[in-house]
Amino acid sequence: MFNIIVKLFLTMIIAAIITPFVRKLAFVLGAVDNPNARRVNKKPMPTVGGLAIFLSFTFSTFVLLRPQFPTHELFSVFLAECIIILTGLIDDIRELKPAQKMLGIFIASLVVYFLAGIKMTYVVLPFFGSFQLGWLSLPVTIFWILAITNAVNLIDGLDGLATGVSIIALFTMGVIGYFFLTTTDTYVSIWIFAMVASLLGFLPHNFHPAKIFLGDTGALFIGFMIAVFSLKGLKNVTFVSLIIPIVILGVPITDTVYAMLRRFLNNRPISQADRHHLHHRLMQLGLSHRQTVLVIYGLSLVFSFIALLYPVSSFWGGILLTIAVVIGLELFVESIGLVGENRQPLLHAIQHLVKRLEKH
Repeated sequence: MFNIIVKLFLTMIIAAIITPFVRKLAFVLGAVDNPNARRVNKKPMPTVGGLAIFLSFTFSTFVLLRPQFPTHELFSVFLAECIIILTGLIDDIRELKPAQKMLGIFIASLVVYFLAGIKMTYVVLPFFGSFQLGWLSLPVTIFWILAITNAVNLIDGLDGLATGVSIIALFTMGVIGYFFLTTTDTYVSIWIFAMVASLLGFLPHNFHPAKIFLGDTGALFIGFMIAVFSLKGLKNVTFVSLIIPIVILGVPITDTVYAMLRRFLNNRPISQADRHHLHHRLMQLGLSHRQTVLVIYGLSLVFSFIALLYPVSSFWGGILLTIAVVIGLELFVESIGLVGENRQPLLHAIQHLVKRLEKH
């Protein structure tokens, strides 16, 4: 264990050291984000920061921690990672259309499903029991990977935001897999912690004021790995298998779901970008750049603590916990106007109920 911790610490140091070199490479490649109406940066910013995370993570898994992982699975996932990194690099340098990015993620998902054998085989629902997915296993697995990858990509709007949220989510995933779930192989948690170490090394360069952005190279890579790790590390664990990854990834999933709902209600294309994401709304309410990031970190930590309660809760405890999370989240979302300032059904219902009680 001490040996592994030392190697994870070394992974973090490597990520921190190579990031400045990746920053210089970004300028050479022309991978630079120029200021525009949607971006918060006021000056040209080098991107492809995800390349530093990918390189340090790859060195860690293939050199430092190599004996820990099954060879076939490691190489299969690495092939999928390369497809994602290539997709992100092209997008950061040339800018791809959304459909082209989705195609890259889709191909990488097929590699994970067929070559690595990492898939969702069954789901356990409360009151209904276990459902073998059968032929639905492929589309459900692909959908899960596409959804989580894009959710992480969507929250990458402020310095250090996606990096920090991902560190919290992955660390929680690793802890639950290692300490609470007997079905999870130890190497999966070590794999996850190697990713956490790479992100921790990169974060000081990415936190506000950032010296380099993740870019799609980083956001897609992190989102993809979170999706793969959640399939690998949190599977086959009753009702928890469905809920824990969703709760751990509460911030990016919430932002994505409500963005889709907001655009649908406003009759806009679901893929159309806007400035009403979670971080945009918090800044519009008067928080500074750094304060907004720290608030969302705090929100991620709340989700993580809740996720840690599931493995030690009874069945009914888990149900009540889920209901409380959904109600609390809806109240928070309505209070900051994430869907729209006039769309607050739960708050209006509570106000109406309070007025009625006051009359009686």
